[in-house]
Amino acid sequence: MLELKAPIPEAADSALAEQARAGNRAAFGSLYERYRRTVHGILLSHVSYTDAEDLMQAVFLKAIERLPDLRNVDAFGGWLTAIARHLAADHHRSRKNLVEIDAVKEVASRENTAHSADSELALAAIRRLPDAYRETLLLRLVEGMTGPEIAVQTNLTPDSVRVNLCRGMKLLRAELERKTPHD
Repeated sequence: MLELKAPIPEAADSALAEQARAGNRAAFGSLYERYRRTVHGILLSHVSYTDAEDLMQAVFLKAIERLPDLRNVDAFGGWLTAIARHLAADHHRSRKNLVEIDAVKEVASRENTAHSADSELALAAIRRLPDAYRETLLLRLVEGMTGPEIAVQTNLTPDSVRVNLCRGMKLLRAELERKTPHD
């Protein structure tokens, strides 16, 4: 398990990345706290909840390992989210042959509770949306991030986030209506 020290309050990402590069675990802990919801949301837009939980640690471990190779510490957020996307894609590719087994497990787990089933159906609908909308919606709806927080964490403009959320919600409603049997 990744052991982190208490976070350092309100330092710039670039300063924290420099300090973490020099071995300061508290600085990396602060970066972890700032980006954990973003990384989790990105992972969740590509893999199951359980796999996202498992991959979270892998993303941050890979970041610690590769931090000395980061050329521009100002790009830490984008670099970290790219690691998350790559690990999710690698995970997805490595599990391609297990999709049928996973589908059976997901159906069985859905039968446990109606709430769980609704959550899984909504999550599956979100995953069918284009990447930009999928990630933005998950960061908002699952991770509880505000539009401005999403903009900062993903290096999108606030206007882009608003558009992605608006268009994404419209597509999600249509997707849910299409997939939900009407009584």
